[in-house]
Amino acid sequence: MDYLLYLLDYVSFLAKTVTLIGGFLIIISAISLAGKKAKKSNKGHLEIHKLNDHFQQMKDSFHHILMNKDQLKKLHKEEKKAKKEKSNDDTEVKPNVFVIDFQGDIKASAVTSLREEVTGILGVATQHDEVIVRLESAGGLVHAYGLAASQLCRIRSKGIKLTITVDKVAASGGYMMACTADKILAAPFAVVGSIGVMAQLPNFNKVLKKNDVEFELHTAGEFKRTLTVFGENTETGREKFKQDIEDTHGLFKQFIRGNRDQVDIEKVATGEIWYGQQAVDMKLVDELMTSDEYICQRSEHANIIRVAYIIKKNITEKFGMAAHSVIDTTLIKWWERLTTGRFFS
Repeated sequence: MDYLLYLLDYVSFLAKTVTLIGGFLIIISAISLAGKKAKKSNKGHLEIHKLNDHFQQMKDSFHHILMNKDQLKKLHKEEKKAKKEKSNDDTEVKPNVFVIDFQGDIKASAVTSLREEVTGILGVATQHDEVIVRLESAGGLVHAYGLAASQLCRIRSKGIKLTITVDKVAASGGYMMACTADKILAAPFAVVGSIGVMAQLPNFNKVLKKNDVEFELHTAGEFKRTLTVFGENTETGREKFKQDIEDTHGLFKQFIRGNRDQVDIEKVATGEIWYGQQAVDMKLVDELMTSDEYICQRSEHANIIRVAYIIKKNITEKFGMAAHSVIDTTLIKWWERLTTGRFFS
């Protein structure tokens, strides 16, 4: 009898365990399948919003709070009259102003969305339209920001006006992007410049030697590796490393000169940064104005269309982003401080 009860308890426990494991495997399979489907399907989509409607809703909200019934009635009557008169005049065709946001990190990750946004806009924009890029970046990898700047060059090559606004920072690679614009606007304390190139790495060769650790590096090609982290660096390697940086700096200056010839490139390409008014004096930017002010001005005579390419992320990617968010944020802040050199605490 005791043996039978023991057997029944064991079978019950086994059934619960199998059920639990089976449920867990089903969940894992579902996550994996969702990830595979996400990879097969379109990774993202364009979101398009007319900001004029948003601005009008803001005005209406304030009118309802600040005006009494008689005032509101009079206002609605005037608006209705103006709308009727406007509808009778079919000659006015409003241009479109497309607004893109670019939040830059060290890897210029936002270029993935930027290329889709630019492609979408160029499919419908005419030479009467304008593209505004609200740019914020302290720069990063040369090749990544080179690609981002090239995406913006596509707009000007189609004869479409490009305006870039800088509310906080457009330094180093960020300024490489900004200089592609027909017009650059900056807030009074926006950080602009840092037209320079830097590279650094630690070397642990002495530590390894002290602990009797040998390190070997074999390359084919004299300058396949100029400086290494663990090997013993040579003076020849250092000179080549420095020359590569100078060559990159030369290309950087050439790019800016080709897109913004009013700048005295030898005077500004020192790696220094300037705030808004100083940047105007150095001709790095054209005018002091925030993005909000400029967009509100344009909204009076144009359709303001915000364009954003939203990338879909599966569950695995979302977990990965959460794991890296703290590290990325720390690196970005470090890079901004290192690049701009000055900051408010």
